[in-house]
Amino acid sequence: MNEFFIRKKIIKISRLMNQSGINQGTSGNISARVKNGILITPSSIPYNVMSERDLLKIDFDGNLLPSQLRRKHNRIPSSEWRLHTDILSSRHEVNAVVHCHSINATAIACLEKNIPSIHYMVGMAGGENIRCAPYATFGTSELSASVVEALKDRYACLLGHHGQITIGSNLDKAFELAIEVETLASIFIKACQIEHPKCLGKEEIKKVIKKFNEIDYGKN
Repeated sequence: MNEFFIRKKIIKISRLMNQSGINQGTSGNISARVKNGILITPSSIPYNVMSERDLLKIDFDGNLLPSQLRRKHNRIPSSEWRLHTDILSSRHEVNAVVHCHSINATAIACLEKNIPSIHYMVGMAGGENIRCAPYATFGTSELSASVVEALKDRYACLLGHHGQITIGSNLDKAFELAIEVETLASIFIKACQIEHPKCLGKEEIKKVIKKFNEIDYGKN
């Protein structure tokens, strides 16, 4: 997919985040891999008025790429740019990152808890749970380091006292997984209101993941 279509897709997913209810206001951010760097949403621009020209192209050190410098506007990258560049630097099979503050996932993150294997769809995130990364101040290298660790062998994690993050081979997959994480978080919270839920075993989740891979579950 060329850069023109990636820009259009980022704008589409940005608006869908808020329309779907998994994000609010100007919180959250989205990025996608492009040649020599990433495209990322700008800081503090409402998604409903954001345009393709507002997106910023930066290298993996957070510097604006030459082609971006020729664009005349005063936008600055999301304050979480380091989180995105560190994830994409560490996961070469990943091309997209979606970060949002969905209500139920964030509630669990505020308790510093993982989402356990209470439902087989937890396997969509790549393992027997969705880990919660320890809290660190937003925009810091400490936060990105803790998230990269929580994402080992996973495609999603929670950010302690913050929100959730999902990754994928493309923007559609990362966004759809963010919806799934929020759904699983809601199921977990509701189940806990009845009694402490039982979890599926590691071996069962391995079987589920194997079946997902065989049928390419969620393929766009």
